[in-house]
Amino acid sequence: MTIQISQRGKEYLKTAQTLLRAAQTMTDRAIAGQLKALADDYERRAEKASRDDETKALARLTAVTESEWLA
Repeated sequence: MTIQISQRGKEYLKTAQTLLRAAQTMTDRAIAGQLKALADDYERRAEKASRDDETKALARLTAVTESEWLA
């Protein structure tokens, strides 16, 4: 199943990319590892945010459709 990336998801991905770039410049491996782990977390947040936003949009569309049908 493919989901569309929402605007909120795109912002999370942008932050993840920034963290990964910072991790690549680190000479301290421990800090680089923490930044990579944080970037992974932001990627998961992007997926979740996009799924949640898609679910909310579908619920709004369903509510509007039902109200028009009942009118």
